[in-house]
Order: sequence, then structure tokens, then C-alpha cells
Amino acid sequence: MSKARLEAFSDGVLAVAITLLVLDLHLVPGNGTSLLAQVGAAWPSFAAYVVSFLVIGVIWVNHHSVLRLVVAVDRLLLFWNLILLMFVTAIPFTTATLSAALADGSAADVRVAAVLYGGVSTGFAVAFTLLFGRVTLLEVRQGRLDPRERRADLRRFGAGTVFYPLLTLVGVVYAPAMLVGFTALSVYYLFNQTGAAEA
Repeated sequence: MSKARLEAFSDGVLAVAITLLVLDLHLVPGNGTSLLAQVGAAWPSFAAYVVSFLVIGVIWVNHHSVLRLVVAVDRLLLFWNLILLMFVTAIPFTTATLSAALADGSAADVRVAAVLYGGVSTGFAVAFTLLFGRVTLLEVRQGRLDPRERRADLRRFGAGTVFYPLLTLVGVVYAPAMLVGFTALSVYYLFNQTGAAEA
């Protein structure tokens, strides 16, 4: 498979996932409650939407950065990419579940929703790190990357595999703090963490 085909497929899946997020946002004019009051009551939906949009957007940017390093696409790389996309496409579901639980759910529901949201985030962090690891391993085998540099790059790029689970535990105690933490982690990944110079 060509790299261009892999990128086109991935871009399509990511575009659908990021678009589905908006379907959880609802305001109803003329129902007896002002739109401003409805926005205030629906703050969990808007907050979760912004965080999840940022998360998927940053995944898309970093996916591009990682695929820039690819010389040849092999089957293992394709499977890691598919697993990454599997978790990303679950983000709209976990976003809607968390926002609904924050708005109307019990404390137990909020904890379960936080675990679902954080679990999916941990899943895509692990899959993304494995994808990046596969790409950089091929670079080492081709003599394009020093193994010591690869280890440093993996530690930097794989930070989410540590922090997403920790933030999920925070979410079990107080879910809004988890969303703040996920935002901060997305800001970290806004900067190139692959170790490769940007073109």
C-alpha cells in the first residue's frame, strides 16, 4: 500500500470522528428557556466538545508528522494505524457519555463515564506510540536514525501512555479536572514530539 493511500484513509476517518462531536450539542429556541440559560446548563457538552475537538485535531497533526517519516508501509504499521483509528472513532461516544453524565448523571455514572473517556484516550495513546515505534524502528533498520535518538523520541512521544491513565484516575475523583489535564496534554502535543525536523 502506498503512503498516500494510508494517509487518505486515515484523514477520512479522523474527519468523520471530529465532525461527529458536534452532534452532541443541542439548543432549542422557543422552549421557554433562554438560549443563554441553555448554554449555561449544557456547559459539560460544550466543554467536552472543545477538549475532544482539540484532542482529535492534535492527533491529526501528529499523525501527519509521523507519516512524514514513513518510507515503506508494511502490514504491522497498517494494523497499528487501524487500532489507533478504532480508539479515535470512539471519542465521540465517550465525549457524549461524559457530558451527559456531568449534566444529569449520578456520581457513579460520572466515574464510569470518566473511566470510559480516559480508557479510550489511553488506548489511542498506546496505539499511537506503537505506530510511532514501528515507523522509527524501520528508520533505524535503514540507518536513518540512531537507536539512542529513537529511544529518546519514543519517551517524549509516548508521554501520553503514562499521563492519560493518571488523568483518568483524576477523573474518577473529579471529572472536570481530567478535562483540564487532557487539554494541557493536548497543548504538549501541539508541539512536534517526534524528534524530526519540520519541513
